Amino acid sequence: QKENLRNELYFGAGGGGVMASVDFVPSIQQTPYYLYQGGIAAKYISEKHLGLVTELNLTRKGWREEFTSSDDFSYERALTYIDIPFMTHVYFGNNTRFIINAGPQVSVLIGENSTMSQALADDLNARREANPTARIGVQYSSMSEMKRVDYGLIGGIGMELRTGIGIFNIEGRYYFGLGDIFPSSRSGFSRSAHRTIAAKLTYYIRIR
Repeated sequence: QKENLRNELYFGAGGGGVMASVDFVPSIQQTPYYLYQGGIAAKYISEKHLGLVTELNLTRKGWREEFTSSDDFSYERALTYIDIPFMTHVYFGNNTRFIINAGPQVSVLIGENSTMSQALADDLNARREANPTARIGVQYSSMSEMKRVDYGLIGGIGMELRTGIGIFNIEGRYYFGLGDIFPSSRSGFSRSAHRTIAAKLTYYIRIR
């Protein structure tokens, strides 16, 4: 006997922590940079074990540099994006489900904050004055020098807990940026793409 499955629609909200870095080529030494994200989500189950998930998240990404030459040098930059992932949702189980989400993501840069030590600022100024035509410290350029749209692939695995008060998704995700932050033709970087590892909790309620 064929099993009939009613389509299911859920709306929710969630957030979590992000460990961010940027894949620079030529490389820049970095240390883990812990930031955050949060937003709203919609999930549509159309087939048994299969559905779609889309989200609208405010996410902080960026990088924190590591300096070996001087303890007085420090720099970190947090970029604020609106992230819109479109993911295929695969699940196994009933009240407790194992879930897999994967798909493309598009992001729009809307703001940034950076912190640079005075020692590093003085060193950059001295090197730029000594060689005005050289590309020195391109990664410290203003936000106007950055690309506003980012894109890449996102995937995650986790668990879904279905309870009487709603549905909880606990998930670990990895984002692999395909776009570059800085234009390669002007920056000197052939690669400057986001990499993030995130832990996210999302709460859903069923609409129909």
